[in-house]
Amino acid sequence: MIKAIDAHIHLDMYEEGMAQTILSELAQSQVEALIAVSRHLDSCKATERLRAQAPEQVYAAYGYHPEQELPTESLLQELLAWIRDHASEMVAVGEIGLPYYTRLEAEEKEEKLDYTPYVRLLERFLELAAHLAKPVVLHAVYEDADIVCDLLQKHGVKKAHFHWFKGSPQTVQRMIQAGYYISITPDVQYEEEIRELVRNYPLELIMVETDGPWPFEGTFEGQVTHPRMIHAVIHEIALLHEMSADHVAHTIMRNTKQFYNALTVG
Repeated sequence: MIKAIDAHIHLDMYEEGMAQTILSELAQSQVEALIAVSRHLDSCKATERLRAQAPEQVYAAYGYHPEQELPTESLLQELLAWIRDHASEMVAVGEIGLPYYTRLEAEEKEEKLDYTPYVRLLERFLELAAHLAKPVVLHAVYEDADIVCDLLQKHGVKKAHFHWFKGSPQTVQRMIQAGYYISITPDVQYEEEIRELVRNYPLELIMVETDGPWPFEGTFEGQVTHPRMIHAVIHEIALLHEMSADHVAHTIMRNTKQFYNALTVG
């Protein structure tokens, strides 16, 4: 089994004992490293502590997840300052994006979510990423992805990783032309929408992720989400691209290392 990298995991959201177990099992699971994303300032600090414990396994991304209450200006300033102070320890700004699912919930209640402050919040992080010359890890699906593509171009951010992406064929083509990366989760085993995305996206722009501790169905029903699951994702991608699993594993490993510059490309 070829080693792999989990390109998107919320390691700080696991109970501490489970996070330590995951780290201790990476080598035997043939998982070389994790890209650990963050959700807010306390999450960033927790991710930083995990990175410090295992700097050759945990690569940190610091940001503010959009599917939560907007931060006050003072909290945002504190977070941005903290990220600037810890920029040398991180491989990307993330997780950032737009609150698609929060908007859907509001619409189900016949309410309207004002996107303006969320767009401005995202722009603050894109400005920071451009200033720090860091990639971004994005939560942006369906029509939100088009807004984000516009903002990436506006702020000159060229290295973008759309995690667990879903979108229209037109948006997919736009992202491919821009050279944006996506990452695929274990639901590729049973979600036709994701399977079709994999068929249509160039292998050279694909990574794999668990988004742990988010749970999955199918063969992973009832299991704690673990980075070892990415090997099954790679196998499924190989089937969908009609390529050997070894070739796909090597390509995805190279993709991930090239995108996240702090990882040694080998």
